[in-house]
Amino acid sequence: CGRTETDDSGGVQPALVATLVFLFCLEACLWVRNLRLKRRLPGPFAWPVVGNAMQLGQMPHITFSRLAKKYGNVYQIRLGGNDIVVLNGDKAIREALIEHSTEFAGRPDFVSFQAVSGGNSMTFSSYSKQWKMHRKIAQSTLRAFSSANSQTKRAFEGHVVAEATELVGIFHSLSAEGRYFNPGHALTVAAANVICALCFGKRYGHEDEEFKTLLGRVEKFGETVGAGSLVDVMPWLRSFPNPVRTIFLDFLDLNRQYFDFIQSKVVADRETDAIIGVIEAEGNTGLTEAHTDSTVSDLIGAGLDTISTALHWNCLLLAKYPDIQTRLQETIDREVGRDRLPTMEDRSALAYLDAFTYETMRYISYVPVTIPHSTTSDVTVDGLLILKDTVVFVNQSSVNHDPLTWKDPHVFDPSRFLDEDGRLDKDLTNNVMIFSAGKRRCIGDQIAKVELFLFLAILIHQCHFEKNPSQDLHLNYTYGLTLKPLDYKISAKLRGEPLIGT
Repeated sequence: CGRTETDDSGGVQPALVATLVFLFCLEACLWVRNLRLKRRLPGPFAWPVVGNAMQLGQMPHITFSRLAKKYGNVYQIRLGGNDIVVLNGDKAIREALIEHSTEFAGRPDFVSFQAVSGGNSMTFSSYSKQWKMHRKIAQSTLRAFSSANSQTKRAFEGHVVAEATELVGIFHSLSAEGRYFNPGHALTVAAANVICALCFGKRYGHEDEEFKTLLGRVEKFGETVGAGSLVDVMPWLRSFPNPVRTIFLDFLDLNRQYFDFIQSKVVADRETDAIIGVIEAEGNTGLTEAHTDSTVSDLIGAGLDTISTALHWNCLLLAKYPDIQTRLQETIDREVGRDRLPTMEDRSALAYLDAFTYETMRYISYVPVTIPHSTTSDVTVDGLLILKDTVVFVNQSSVNHDPLTWKDPHVFDPSRFLDEDGRLDKDLTNNVMIFSAGKRRCIGDQIAKVELFLFLAILIHQCHFEKNPSQDLHLNYTYGLTLKPLDYKISAKLRGEPLIGT
């Protein structure tokens, strides 16, 4: 009997091994098949469940650029159960967003996106005929404040000048008795007041509690929506108590409160709101009052965050590079004089100021990664096939530091944007990417540049910025939809008697 058992087990063992080998080979074949079908692009190894989420770190745009050196400018990562394509470098990104603008005009079906502005956000909604109409109307509204209509253009510029001159007084007060201060809050209020003047026809005091609450919500929104929250790519995290679910629930509550505030203001100003007037003038567009409210919400969020962040960095860099600040002051004094404030009519003579603005955009890349895109159809970029409905991250920061485009990209040098005659090199400025490109390009980019020019021209004309000698002005930041500089302190000394815009 013992020999029989031995013989039987000897017969079973090879069969078991053969079965295991067969199953292993079958699994390997399925894995290779899936690799061919789904993972057409190069990319790092993805762990089960979490994918590459743990590899991205605190600064995803830097990780994306590092991975591009190994896998190329078009590669694939995995977050949770989602395969995501990452685009890097000037050539690949412009090929995607400009040459294939329609194919990359989609937005992912993220749960966080559906929560923004009651689900009617132009910025976060999917590409469709209704979206195109929504965008067209919003563009028409903003165009009235930039170039198409001289009266509204002057009104817009008047709002900026008023806020800039008030900033001068606030900065002077905060610098009294040798004090140093962080300009962030004052800059945020000033930028917010400009866009609120456009949307609501009113401004708020710098210490208005309701307004401070609104600003806090917008800032928190930018922190959480940057490149898509973890809940968007790992929806199972909503099923049980955990820190990620807590952040997401806070995000939902934040959106409700912010949108309720916007709706209450739109209702109060429905007779005078410029955006509503344009929608009504368009006739039957298929858009509802909810779309109007969401448009106002989008414009305030974008106009506030991007402008205030840019000015925040501008002030830091003026204090960090005193030689550049001196050159700017000398240029403005020569072209404008000391007896009046700079205006938009001076812009053509102040090319170095525009160069400083563009170099800040390029060097800091304070909108490092665009809001995630998705593909509306199969498309080929850089010779690689990207399937329909693929989530796409666009690393704008890599465009602004692409060594194939920029000489010494990690050096801050505004003069790189001037030609031999000292004029602004517009071909080179077009290579800076901060407002995205293609069909999802920011519709407010033109008025943003006007606003930045006027704010900076007046602040530099009126103030001299100095760093705190006991503090080294580093360029560290927190990551979100925009990069915010960490706490720093400066002083702003008046360069003469303060002037008031006319």
